[in-house]
Amino acid sequence: MIKLTIDHSEVVVPEGTTVLNAARQAGIRIPSLCYLEGVHVVGGCRVCLVEVEGAKALQASCSMPASEGLKIRTNTPKVRAARRTVMELLLSDHEGDCQTCTRSHDCEFLAVAHDLDIRDLHFTGAKHHQLTDESTPALVRDSAKCIMCRRCITVCSDIQATGALWAQDRGFECVAAPAFGQNLDRVACVQCGQCAAVCPTAAITERDHIERVWAALADPHKHVVVQTAPAIRAGLGECFGLPPGSLVTGRMTAALRRLGFDGVFDTNFTADLTILEEGTELLTRLKAALVDQKPVAIPQFTSCCPGWIKFAEYFHPDLLPNLSTAKSPQQMFGALAKTYYAKTINRRPEDIYVVSVMPCTAKKFEAQRPEMNASGFQDVDAVLTTRELGRMITQSGLDFTALPDEAMDQPMGMSSGAADIFANTGGVMEAALRTVWCLVTGTAFPFEKLHVAPIEGLEGVKEISITIPSTVPEWDFLKGQTLKVAVAHGLANADRLIEQVKAGQKAYHFIEVMSCPGGCIGGGGQPRFTTNDVRRDRMKAIFAEDEGKQVRMSHENPAMATLYRDFLGAPLSETSHHLLHTHYQRREIHH
Repeated sequence: MIKLTIDHSEVVVPEGTTVLNAARQAGIRIPSLCYLEGVHVVGGCRVCLVEVEGAKALQASCSMPASEGLKIRTNTPKVRAARRTVMELLLSDHEGDCQTCTRSHDCEFLAVAHDLDIRDLHFTGAKHHQLTDESTPALVRDSAKCIMCRRCITVCSDIQATGALWAQDRGFECVAAPAFGQNLDRVACVQCGQCAAVCPTAAITERDHIERVWAALADPHKHVVVQTAPAIRAGLGECFGLPPGSLVTGRMTAALRRLGFDGVFDTNFTADLTILEEGTELLTRLKAALVDQKPVAIPQFTSCCPGWIKFAEYFHPDLLPNLSTAKSPQQMFGALAKTYYAKTINRRPEDIYVVSVMPCTAKKFEAQRPEMNASGFQDVDAVLTTRELGRMITQSGLDFTALPDEAMDQPMGMSSGAADIFANTGGVMEAALRTVWCLVTGTAFPFEKLHVAPIEGLEGVKEISITIPSTVPEWDFLKGQTLKVAVAHGLANADRLIEQVKAGQKAYHFIEVMSCPGGCIGGGGQPRFTTNDVRRDRMKAIFAEDEGKQVRMSHENPAMATLYRDFLGAPLSETSHHLLHTHYQRREIHH
């Protein structure tokens, strides 16, 4: 432990702590724009300058390690003047459009300027040339709002290992952009939206689907239904001032109904369906390998995350046979809404308009993939992020916090607790293990409160081995087998794990991959700013939702039995294959 003094107060912190974090632990807020928790320090914005006794110049607190006996001043006239000068220079080059900017209500850049009480700009001159990049289905770039904090570059290279964004040109002309100043659709961008999640301005934002949803709701010929991903219920409340981890499932349902949706349903319904389809696929692969001695692609990878799918298409096309053919819950829902649901209400598929509310910008990309039209039409018509739904509710004039709790509609609103935990890293794997164990062994799941602790939490890669002690006759070939599974979140972590598997250093039967840190609760479309503390709060809320349900295993959801009896037949049936499964292709990087 290290003892130092910050603003006349003694502070004790662990060795390796930066001055910035030491101050935060002491309840002193130092402004910063380039700093990202848990990622290497850039020290580029210089907004976090502090005065150090004995030092000739001001120091960047985000990159300065705390050391024994340091005496730090964070609020001297010299520090305040330096920070104001830095911010005025940044503001002089920033094309803010604050009156109409979508980030004006949660812009970190504007908040720092307000905190420093900047009222006049003393610097004028040339500004960056504005380039608007609308080339991708999920993201929009506006170069005139880039302040070169390099957060997007850091998260794209260090957390997601894609390198789609980098510092282009030098000096005044420097901008965060794809290689050679190309548009995002010309590089290996997986549309995860982590760049938009960490951007302090509106230089990168999600492509807005709000107006198309309002138009659909106003169309008397459309029957508009909405599905909500599990992570939304633990994040949406933050848009209205509620603390992270506030469960708002009932109020969210009430709000959606008042916005005018004809059916308010749950993506959790098809998350349960995903477990039955994907779990059956895994067991089928294991039987082919162990009994029939056939060459089969093992390990099987989960396929719920569209950012991960696109990453595999770009960087690991040799592993595409290992991806589960099961579509994501979003796409399964869209296909069933325009077939199964349309049939139950006697409507034509083309009259059903499906809106998704997702924590993820990559879902916008996934919805328009050409193979996602099993119903004969685009299965999902519009995708809103959590942030967009928050804006729609505000636009409508609803007082979200005062709304009553309401239940979702049926038949596609019923789900198990296992579906809820899809939101968390490790959740898909845990949900699959609950069902596979019970179906194969015929015994109760042997983990306390049904939680598989080794694959929960925020460690980048997690694993567990489970030996199957006994089986029902149908799965007798698995008796005594040890099932090895792994979980990775953040594509850089997944990439390292994959390389270990390819090198023969690791061997697994089943691997879950989520693009975003923490899983969907940390998705690129969630309310900003998502720190690890926020991730933990949201994860706790999701586990609470799971534990509060009577049915906590996907195969015990009675709506699944009805769906298979009346429509699908059985997992991996011909109808299931047509509507719920797909294949992916190698994706080339354009230059």
